[in-house]
Amino acid sequence: MVPRVSVVVPAYNSSRELRECLPALVRSVPTPLEIIVVDDASTDDTSRVATEYGAIVLPLARNCGPAAARNAGGRAARGDIVLFVDADVVVAAEAMGRVVHAFENDPGLAAVFGSYDRHPRAPGLVSQYRNLLHHYTHQIGRPEASTFWSGCGAIRRSVFIGVGGFDADRFPRPSIEDIELGYRLRVAGYRIRLDREIQGTHLKRWGLLSVIRTDVASRAVPWARLMLTGRGAPDDLNVRWDQRVSVGLVGLAVLLGIASPLRTELTGIAAGALAAVLIINRRWLGFLRRECGVAFALMCVPLHLVYFLYSGLSFGYVWLALHVGSAPSPRGTPIAADREPRRAKDDP
Repeated sequence: MVPRVSVVVPAYNSSRELRECLPALVRSVPTPLEIIVVDDASTDDTSRVATEYGAIVLPLARNCGPAAARNAGGRAARGDIVLFVDADVVVAAEAMGRVVHAFENDPGLAAVFGSYDRHPRAPGLVSQYRNLLHHYTHQIGRPEASTFWSGCGAIRRSVFIGVGGFDADRFPRPSIEDIELGYRLRVAGYRIRLDREIQGTHLKRWGLLSVIRTDVASRAVPWARLMLTGRGAPDDLNVRWDQRVSVGLVGLAVLLGIASPLRTELTGIAAGALAAVLIINRRWLGFLRRECGVAFALMCVPLHLVYFLYSGLSFGYVWLALHVGSAPSPRGTPIAADREPRRAKDDP
């Protein structure tokens, strides 16, 4: 029997994005059983736009965040499979078919997810870098995945309900709620698959400060806490061995650079550490060169080094908090810059 798919789209003030997201879902083959837009207490015309495209609108009385919105949609879904799609993602024409095929041909599969495509919509160096990094990371990820991604990811509804869905209490704002769900699925013995051909175009525009703020407060810190409190660090996706080594080398280079006025030879060692980072990440830089040219790849080098730096600092902060002081709250971090309204359409 071909599984029926219900699509759940969490949305907060997403009327503009839904005008691109929903038509792509409506055109999908096979046609989804239903499209449920969970309106997370929007103040714009999100609900009206969703209705225009024939979606079922499930309004929430207050802004609860994407985890709670997805849970509400998952509970209301009638399909055997629940496909979660972010409001700022435009799924490819073949995505729905690949989701159905994955579950139909593998009865033991609990969940499957894909990636952004290599054609991010938003212009600008930071937006292109950020979205291409996500695409590349998922494209080289292991097919037998260790986690889950809710930007374009599907799960059997019975499994989703059985494990309690996303942890909306722990993650009341956009964070790593999908990663944590994936960890719980694997601990419970369920299989998750990464299908690189399930893709969607990301519409989100990024700025340098928003990338750093989101990565640190909504991803790196809670993810580090998840790993350090017993969940471990699988050699996959963002925490592959080469990424961990790169973080260590960038940290070493910074420390040596700070100490270089005391001993000038440390400058050369720091430069060597950074050169090693570039060698380790040569395939990623080669991908950028092929997609966008040499100049673009070179401009992304400092962005990538900064990425490794704040990732390492975040991990160090959590480690110190756990071993020296009080651990950071699982609801987030005390970084003041990240205290903004919860937006279900955000993709951390």
